[in-house]
Amino acid sequence: MACSCNNKPSSLVPAELQQELSDPNHPANLICELCRLFYDLNWVTGTGGGISIRDVEGPNPNLVYIAPSGVQKERIQPWEMFVVDLPDTIVRTPNECPKELTKSYKYKPSACTPLFVSCYTLRDAGACIHTHSQNAVMITILLEHEKEFVINHVEQIKALPRLEYNESTKKVEKVGSMENYEKLVIPIIENTPHEEDLTETLEEAIRNYPGTSAVLVRRHGIYVWGETIWKAKVYNEALDYLLELAVKMKLAGISTVRE
Repeated sequence: MACSCNNKPSSLVPAELQQELSDPNHPANLICELCRLFYDLNWVTGTGGGISIRDVEGPNPNLVYIAPSGVQKERIQPWEMFVVDLPDTIVRTPNECPKELTKSYKYKPSACTPLFVSCYTLRDAGACIHTHSQNAVMITILLEHEKEFVINHVEQIKALPRLEYNESTKKVEKVGSMENYEKLVIPIIENTPHEEDLTETLEEAIRNYPGTSAVLVRRHGIYVWGETIWKAKVYNEALDYLLELAVKMKLAGISTVRE
């Protein structure tokens, strides 16, 4: 694979792209920052997982920046992103950069791309995160015959949004935050040999659970989305906390639901 070292000569990056990436809050830069953070949390190790951010504050809010497939997430660089114009048009790839920069490595779009697109089109999300968190994997194993993860009466639930379908806008919208006593319900879908084959069941779960901000994939990981990348990050962190707690509760013989 290509070496994504931090000492790449910036002069090799096309001038127009250099200018675009000069903003530290550019989606491509934020993806790099968060990939390093998530790697340290063991969420995107072994090239697994992915992050995508919609440029909601840019001139074209339908542009989505997505980390490529098969790269070490902790070493990824901003110029390595794929850019998709929703719903499904790839408008830029890292393969367009000079060979001196890519070392002739052939970048591939993330296998998560169609699933990310589903989150953007069905929930009008601003960002979508996919991790291989062991907590997410373990809880789906402990709930081997269940189709939902349910937990209530935990303070961290208050970090998650309360969502409702708005008949006038025909969209699922945030109407507040959940209370700690409420039941948080996350659907669990079955894994497939190829990530893109999860798209149909992910979309079905999103439609059937308008109150969810995430979908668990059994023995695989979790997809989490939010209005912005920072909201998605908060939701992902809160959910991972709750999943870790739930694993410990299950192993201790304690129900995650208190009636």
